[in-house]
Amino acid sequence: MHVFRTPDERFENLPGYDYEPNYVEVDGLRLHHIDEGSGSTVLCFHGEPSWSYLYRHMLDRLVDQGHRVVCPDLVGFGRSDKPTDQAWYTYDRHVETVTRHLDQIDLSDVTVVVQDWGGPIGLRWAVQHSDRVARLVILNTGLFTGRVSKGFMAWREFAERTPDLPIGMILQGATTTELPPEVVAAYEAPFPNPESKAGAQRFPLLVPLSPDDPGVPEMQATRDELSRWDKPALIAFSDTDPVFPYPRAGDVFTEMIPAAGEQVRIEGAAHFLQEDRGVEIADAMLAAFGAPTA
Repeated sequence: MHVFRTPDERFENLPGYDYEPNYVEVDGLRLHHIDEGSGSTVLCFHGEPSWSYLYRHMLDRLVDQGHRVVCPDLVGFGRSDKPTDQAWYTYDRHVETVTRHLDQIDLSDVTVVVQDWGGPIGLRWAVQHSDRVARLVILNTGLFTGRVSKGFMAWREFAERTPDLPIGMILQGATTTELPPEVVAAYEAPFPNPESKAGAQRFPLLVPLSPDDPGVPEMQATRDELSRWDKPALIAFSDTDPVFPYPRAGDVFTEMIPAAGEQVRIEGAAHFLQEDRGVEIADAMLAAFGAPTA
């Protein structure tokens, strides 16, 4: 298996990302996570084609308010190693790899935050490790069982016909904020060439389009577990995301999870709401769950 490792110098002097890297090894792959602050732990799962950089606004706010924040980079993303064969990437392999990654980190009484592909991966991890999870925060995501939005199909078709994904352009196109060039460049930093983008290229094709596709049974099992989830859950979706349209996409979770209250509307944000309204989301978490505990 050929693996691309993004040179460390590409992560130097990124705006708003002055965090020490932390690494573990899983099957010879070097996997990265941020681990900042102290107090009760917030564990953040990113999606496609972003990486832990997406959570910097939320991270800074939560750390300032007395939390520890852990953000893993999924295999193929961020500072984690990147197998270059698209066929290597599967939903099960992502879950297995991040599980073995997180097994090497001290995690308990965790607030799990998920968005985009971080939802199917992070929520599956959460229900399988419910003894370590105290709360859920669900942002602009879904558990796919064969039905997808027109917005997603447009994105899938674009990804399928674009062998060298323009990562920065994608992030800019899915935010309401006018990102400065240096922030666009920071999102592109992990992906200097087409072979480094195999994981990003593959993710849209892993979304099941029919009930018989791979991944559906596992996502349905996660839905079933969430229907019995009796711990706090905050559902917050943005109001201008064509992939997970408000309020319908978020209502799926408020109706599914017994402990979920009314959906929180994040106004003026697009798909990558952590970039557009990260501090606002962090404040909604602080308001919903109260002061952190050590």
